[in-house]
Amino acid sequence: MRLVDTFARTARCYPDRPAVVTDDGRRFTYDELDERSTRLATALRERVGSGRCAVLSLNGPVAVEAMLAGNKRGVATLQLSYRVTPTALVEMAEAGAARALVFDDDNADAALELLEAGSFEAAIHAGDRPVDHPEVESYESVLADASPDLPPGLPEGDECAVLYTSGTTSTPKAVLFDQEQLWYGAVQGVMEHGIDETDVALCTTPWYHMVTTDAWLYPHFVAGASVVLHSEFDPAEALELVAAHDVTGVLAVPTQLRALNDVQREAGYDVDSLAYIRTGGAIVTEELVADTSEQLSDQVYNTYGMTEAGPDLTFAHPRAQEDHPGTVGKEAFSWEIRVVETAPLSADPDPDATVDPGKRGEVIARGPGMSDGYIDNPVAEEKSYFDGWLRTRDVAEKDEDGYLYIVGRVDNMFISGGENVYPAEIERVIESHPDVEEACVFGLDDEQWGSVVSAVVVTEADLTEDEVEAFCRGHDSLADFKRPRTCTVTDEPLPRTDTGTLMRERLVERYVGE
Repeated sequence: MRLVDTFARTARCYPDRPAVVTDDGRRFTYDELDERSTRLATALRERVGSGRCAVLSLNGPVAVEAMLAGNKRGVATLQLSYRVTPTALVEMAEAGAARALVFDDDNADAALELLEAGSFEAAIHAGDRPVDHPEVESYESVLADASPDLPPGLPEGDECAVLYTSGTTSTPKAVLFDQEQLWYGAVQGVMEHGIDETDVALCTTPWYHMVTTDAWLYPHFVAGASVVLHSEFDPAEALELVAAHDVTGVLAVPTQLRALNDVQREAGYDVDSLAYIRTGGAIVTEELVADTSEQLSDQVYNTYGMTEAGPDLTFAHPRAQEDHPGTVGKEAFSWEIRVVETAPLSADPDPDATVDPGKRGEVIARGPGMSDGYIDNPVAEEKSYFDGWLRTRDVAEKDEDGYLYIVGRVDNMFISGGENVYPAEIERVIESHPDVEEACVFGLDDEQWGSVVSAVVVTEADLTEDEVEAFCRGHDSLADFKRPRTCTVTDEPLPRTDTGTLMRERLVERYVGE
């Protein structure tokens, strides 16, 4: 099944239902969204033929229309991040072989730099800001002049999107998905949350990320639901949108959830319409789930995944988390997950070397929605894809009931006194302290122990390093060799990507130096 076919069905069934609502008050029905995306598809066909189109935009109609137009052409849309450097944007566009660029007012400066550095055959600007470039066309004028009928021969292929990994230590890697692969992910999202045409979703995470694209936008479009587009995250504005539009579902990474909880605790917005919240992208602590359940909704779904795999590999129903706190759940509907003996990064894991319940190993996965590899990056591809399996590099364990718990990353693990130390496990303990906002643990070189456990702890309270260390010493689940020997307490938030992934190297440089 292709996403272009599912959207056509939705437009037939719910032509007058609001498909997209913007935070500045604009509304587009499914019929309008269908026509506008068709006009964009025909306009791009005239300008760049079968060439791919890159999009640089905040959450807004242009992003959604470009996604749908790409599906109607059968040509991938490059979903560019507006939070990377101009140099990275050029590399991302070149990796995806973009021949057209669509951008909005907020990203006009970066787009102009990209146009000067790249080789584009067409550039289209959506917005009212004056743009001084002879080759840039007006988005609304382009749509007005384009045919509302899809020309014969489209879609010409099955491409859907080029999405990019988080890129915490390097330029994001480009991952190509076809429409069937992302259809599996979209339907999976519908099944996980029971989404139907009565739902109203708030989209406040960046549209260009895999989780927003295939766990949030596409599932709601497949079901005929409405999506409220929040252009850029602000917790108070997000809660105002929930109240104003009777939002039933919210997707938010843990850092966003904490901000939403804090604002809701003080302001008390009407959030009675919220039926569920989806989160993931970083470790979700028991304390965060409990606070979110009290402030926003007691139906908090924890998920786990990666860009290369589609929207998620596992999900944990709220009821499952009552008896299995901290779990990311069991394998999602279209996935097979195994926890196997950890292999060196230079070798492939053995899919048959599964570990027993309670033992730690590396997560590998396979399913029909996974990508086939990276674009023009065979070295990275060889490290992540093998024999039909996807290597996550995440270390986890399963309990006796088959529920999965993420412990850390293979490439973050360090050895202290001959013992393997996984930072995420220690971070979870430290973050259980009532005054701790977040924590990062890493190894510092040491002549005697090889590495010693070190932590950076974020708090706004009057918390001392000695108190953090005493808390760790008294915690039953933390062995002595895992206890931090050095600790830095700060009120500065930890550096993260906008999906919540911790940027460890940047943090270590900030607090420890080269």
